[in-house]
Amino acid sequence: MKQIPYWLDTAPVFADRSGKDLPDEADVVVIGGGLTGLSTAYHTARKGARVVLVEKDKVGSGASGRNGSMCTQGITISPAEARKRYGQERAVELYNAFREAVDVVEDLTREERIDCDFHRAGRLGVAFKPQHFEAMRAKQRDLAENFGHEMHLLTRGELKSELNSDYYHGALLDPLSAALHVGKYVHGLAEAAERAGAEIHERNAATGLTRLPGGGFLVETLNGTIRAKQVMAATDAYTDKVMPWFRKRLINVGSFIIVTEPLGEARAKELIPNARLVVDSKNIGHYIRLTPDHRLAFGGRARFAPSNPASDVKSGDVLKREMTEIFPQLAGVRVDYVWGGMVGFSWDRLPHAGEADGLYYSMGYCGHGVQMATYMGRAVAEMMDGRPEANPLRGLGFPKVPVPFYNGTPWFLPFGGAYYKAKDRLR
Repeated sequence: MKQIPYWLDTAPVFADRSGKDLPDEADVVVIGGGLTGLSTAYHTARKGARVVLVEKDKVGSGASGRNGSMCTQGITISPAEARKRYGQERAVELYNAFREAVDVVEDLTREERIDCDFHRAGRLGVAFKPQHFEAMRAKQRDLAENFGHEMHLLTRGELKSELNSDYYHGALLDPLSAALHVGKYVHGLAEAAERAGAEIHERNAATGLTRLPGGGFLVETLNGTIRAKQVMAATDAYTDKVMPWFRKRLINVGSFIIVTEPLGEARAKELIPNARLVVDSKNIGHYIRLTPDHRLAFGGRARFAPSNPASDVKSGDVLKREMTEIFPQLAGVRVDYVWGGMVGFSWDRLPHAGEADGLYYSMGYCGHGVQMATYMGRAVAEMMDGRPEANPLRGLGFPKVPVPFYNGTPWFLPFGGAYYKAKDRLR
């Protein structure tokens, strides 16, 4: 069993971008080599700026290479909650941005000829409890009437044609959400950014930031110091103590994934006949999909513990047990991959982007990072070019941190996790 992300292990070999000399200055320095940083570098370089991206490990080594490889529509809170918080007009604007984000990924893969298995697989939101299905019925009606977005409600009987499991009570199908191979996507986006003129420096962590009196920043790194007119913080769940202001505004939650041995095309289609992306409605839920080579990828929170080799194995055991509860026919299947990573959540369950004391940022994707990181990288490039209206998240602002003395270490997660797992058990 490999303890590395399947998506990175099955992607083309990444170029080694470490050990290069750092220039003395740049128009833009991007900190972080995930999808947010790569998209920002790509779109900013295409505008003619001199862009330098610094990454403390390898591009895609954080959340961007460790996720479920889903590119889904839909806002991270319910339409009703968005309307209650922000009013109908602003809620529609936010929902449209999340929807457009999938189009941006598709357009980028086509324009740059990134071969990453992108296709509109459709997303099944499956109901763990009967009352969850009734909530889906109300959501479908709300989206159609107030947001102009049509989704298909599937009863428990109708769901059998989409998912070979008796575990759920129905589903809401969004036909326009997409699947892709995120390892290939990260690889292709990095190459596209370099073709556009961006410099990528791996294994070169940013170690300090100093705001200069005349404007701009001095960015200290392991391999030298660079002066930048503008700096973009693209670190999300991997934000460290160099940027404490952002760190305390995020809750970093561990998520874990297992991938089975190859099942063969016929057996894979028996599980999920139309190869939909599957996300369940549990509080501590699961995300499920088939891989391009006919394996099953099965992810979830599993344990509220940090990712490390020993922890990942324990989480993998939990996930395999839960996988076979949903798909008993997989009881004897071998697991070939297990890994973990961090997901950046904000306190209000929405991404946030803007400018803080001269530093640009986009963070807190709450599990919607593949498409929103790409989209927000493009938006931040426009913002740095003097177009703040390009930011669909403008004006939201990070909410006040509700936990006194919180410094970015979510000590309270095991307690919250135990509570929500107990709620899930009460069917």
